[in-house]
Amino acid sequence: MSLLPRLRRDRRLVEAALRRYLPVAGSVPLTVRRALAYSLFPGGKRLRPILSIAACRALGGRVADVLPAAAAIEMIHTYSLIHDDLPALDNDDLRRGRATSHRVFGEAMAILAGDALLTHAFEIAASYPAHRKLAARKVRAIRLLARAAGVTGMIGGQVLDLEAEGRSFSYGTLLRIHRGKTGALISAAVQIGGIMAGGSPEDVRSLRAYGDSVGLAFQIIDDILDREGTTHRLGKTIGKDARARKATFPALLGIDESRRRAREAARRASRSISDLGTRGRPLDELAHFIVERVS
Repeated sequence: MSLLPRLRRDRRLVEAALRRYLPVAGSVPLTVRRALAYSLFPGGKRLRPILSIAACRALGGRVADVLPAAAAIEMIHTYSLIHDDLPALDNDDLRRGRATSHRVFGEAMAILAGDALLTHAFEIAASYPAHRKLAARKVRAIRLLARAAGVTGMIGGQVLDLEAEGRSFSYGTLLRIHRGKTGALISAAVQIGGIMAGGSPEDVRSLRAYGDSVGLAFQIIDDILDREGTTHRLGKTIGKDARARKATFPALLGIDESRRRAREAARRASRSISDLGTRGRPLDELAHFIVERVS
């Protein structure tokens, strides 16, 4: 199967899992459930869970074993978007082509919806699949997910990003920001796919190297699209990073050099999984798709 049909198929799997694991109507207050559903559906690219699925398949695992964790990863990603859009952080009114959560439900409910997605994600990752033989794998996956979402990952990266606004910054600082803010969850998603497949430590290390490089490539292209993309195509406000004088790759390196480094990161990702042979081809294709994307 070629890349685009495979992406559509796996996106459908993720969508179905998210709907299955959304809190049941009547079990939670209606308003917060509406806020959860509003931000989860219709979703974005579902890149992170799709990477989990691809990594699991590459190591011969069952997709059913990784789907709960993949759904949890997407919930955590969505929580981070809800909170990023709040007035206290990015103060954005547009996400995925429509009004942001706090514009629709108010700041208080948006904060609570983000909190709910974060905590519900860990309940899902801990509860499913229910097979005892997967218990040790789930513990490893949850530990990795917590690190990626916490102060050593997303939160830490966000703090560094806030502190760098309007200031001069080095390439090393830029890497630290985005390895945490964006790269940590992407790398964790890939590794969790390998863990839930029962991959060896060597396999998971290769997937980590791949995920680190893919995460970097993704962020560089995201920064470029904030300069060159359109609101219609991306579904979010364009140019805000430059106006806020945020630490971005184009701001430091320029567009052409940033694009070159993104492509080099994709090539490093491919080399990281060369030992997988043809099994790693879908991951290889995803790495290069990320670099050439326009939305």
